[in-house]
Amino acid sequence: MITDDTEVLQVVVDWLQSGYTVELVTLVEAWGSSPRPVGSLAAVRNDGKLVGSVSGGCIEKQIVTRFQKKNRTSVVEHNISHDQAMRFGLPCGGSLKLVMEQLSDSVALRGILEELEKRKLVSRTVDLESGKIVIQPAQRGEKFRFDGKTLIKIFGPKQSLLLIGAGQLSRHVAELASVLDFDVTICEPRESFASVWSVPGIRIDSRYPDEVVRELAIDPTIAVLALTHDPNLDDLALMEALERNLFYVGALGSKRSNESRRKRLGFLGLSEDRIERLHGPIGLDIGSRTSAEIAVSIMAQVIAVRNGKTFSRKGTT
Repeated sequence: MITDDTEVLQVVVDWLQSGYTVELVTLVEAWGSSPRPVGSLAAVRNDGKLVGSVSGGCIEKQIVTRFQKKNRTSVVEHNISHDQAMRFGLPCGGSLKLVMEQLSDSVALRGILEELEKRKLVSRTVDLESGKIVIQPAQRGEKFRFDGKTLIKIFGPKQSLLLIGAGQLSRHVAELASVLDFDVTICEPRESFASVWSVPGIRIDSRYPDEVVRELAIDPTIAVLALTHDPNLDDLALMEALERNLFYVGALGSKRSNESRRKRLGFLGLSEDRIERLHGPIGLDIGSRTSAEIAVSIMAQVIAVRNGKTFSRKGTT
């Protein structure tokens, strides 16, 4: 699976190499209801074909009909009417500001795709007055920026997940996390599990979890998920992870097993306030039963926490 940004870039490169003219559309500001975040991409081919979305479907038809056929970069505004908002399930209308760039060469975009294949962060800076484009490495934590004159779009994984264990559940979580633009690493010291890992593009680290967490879990853009159901491995990871300023730490298991885990962590010297940061049982209660459904519940909670939701032992707060 690939991210939305990668899909747009791949399609645009194919179109350009086939001789079409393409306009790249970036959502740079939004007022009122907007089903897409700033930085979202779409692209329009000169024959009307479109890939990506900057409005969840509200104004894509308008974008196609406004294909400029001019070799310049411009800023345009679109309004989402009350009727459109009702049609697409939004609470009210709104207004979007878009940057539209006409592209004729695929070299720079191919360079971005090559870096994304290596799971690297890349920034694409566009000077709207001159049309100059600069592609360069980006740093973790950098965000989309637009000041009216310069657009800076960050491509690549902006958060990282460290998964403890390479079992079936981790496979589903890794696949979902990758398409949600996370950089994923699997910690698996057990050769019998590591040897059958089959998700391409996901790194496997064979060291013990405490060592891996100490080296990789270094800032608030990182989450640690203990998924082995083996206290000898999960507790090693949690002891280190809960001492760090990570945006999410979770552990697999029932309420009963998680209560036992909390007691063990306390006996091992972890303070109560640190133990309270543990999400366990991990994931949202969606009635999940299969590994794939549990993976969905886990990633739903990780995304919710990333987006500012907080959870107590009783649920969302």
